[in-house]
Amino acid sequence: MDHAARARGYPAVIVCDNGPEFRGEAVDQWAHHHGVSLQFIEPGKPVQHCFIESFNGRLRDECLNESWFVSLLDAQQIIEAFRVDYNHARPHSGLAGCTPTEFANRQQQKNMLHYPITD
Repeated sequence: MDHAARARGYPAVIVCDNGPEFRGEAVDQWAHHHGVSLQFIEPGKPVQHCFIESFNGRLRDECLNESWFVSLLDAQQIIEAFRVDYNHARPHSGLAGCTPTEFANRQQQKNMLHYPITD
C-alpha cells in the first residue's frame, strides 16, 4: 500500500472482507498511522465487495489455477506478470474499455484540470 500511495496518495477508506489478514493489529496500526479508515463488509456478504471478488475470481481462474509454482520467487514473478498485464494491457468493460492504468491517468488529468495547482 505504501508503494501505491507514493504514486496516488493514501485512500480515505479501504473496504475489506473479514479475513484475518485484514483484521490483524498490523493492518489496523498501518491504517491509523496513515489516516485510512478500514470498513469491513458484513460476514458472509461478498456481494458488498463485488469488485475485489470479481478480481479474485479472475486471478484464481487465469493465474493461480493455470500455474505451477516451483518456488516462492517463481510464484512472485508469475503473479507480478499477471498484475502488470491486468493493469497495463487488458481493457476492462467496467472502465469504458480502458486499462486500469489508462483510467487512473485520465482521472488524474481530470482532477488536475478541475483543481489547478497554484503558488
